Amino acid sequence: MVSQTGTRSLIDVVIPVDGRSARIARDVALILLFTLLTTGLARISVHLPFTPVPITGQTLAVLLAGAALGSRRGAAAMVVYAVGGSQLNMFAGGGDAIFHWQAGSGGYIFGITSGSSGLVWDLASGGYIIGFIPAAFVVGFLCERGWDRKSWIMVAMMAGNVVLYVPGLLQLSFFVPDSKVMEFGLYPFIAGDLIKLYIAAISVPVAWKLLDLKQPRDEPWT
Repeated sequence: MVSQTGTRSLIDVVIPVDGRSARIARDVALILLFTLLTTGLARISVHLPFTPVPITGQTLAVLLAGAALGSRRGAAAMVVYAVGGSQLNMFAGGGDAIFHWQAGSGGYIFGITSGSSGLVWDLASGGYIIGFIPAAFVVGFLCERGWDRKSWIMVAMMAGNVVLYVPGLLQLSFFVPDSKVMEFGLYPFIAGDLIKLYIAAISVPVAWKLLDLKQPRDEPWT
């Protein structure tokens, strides 16, 4: 919750503040805001009948947190989400469905749920939640170096997405047969992740353009 090193993040320009106390107050509020955004998108989910891992909008929140807040604050928001979800119903799933629709007998289930909680290491999908933290950091780190205003933004988002899956698939392997890890934990999510990645990748550069910022920023690493 200190000022970011390197170039400024998008949020530093959108909400500029002076003074240490004001920066801390702003950063805490933004971390909590993106924690709540991740929680909200976790409630909207598609459950496939063959995998314990639901399809949710959480990945979009993770990528946007890193891009908008920067590496430290983006990662901090995901830490708060992971820790808060151990006690509060912040994760995907839950016994009560606010809205529920099932496609045929035994088909996928789309719903807005009441949420669930638990220790991440006890959940089949807990590795993905752990992966949110380094994913947001990686995206933020690259965006702080100017990747969020160039075509490199797609590479930054892809890097974050890949980082997210490493602990996700690793932990899932303890809950499903090894031969089913990719089938249950990766293949069903590729199409949706590409859509979320695309949304995140176009949102941040568009925001910079709307702000019409002309300040020089560091060039990406080569």
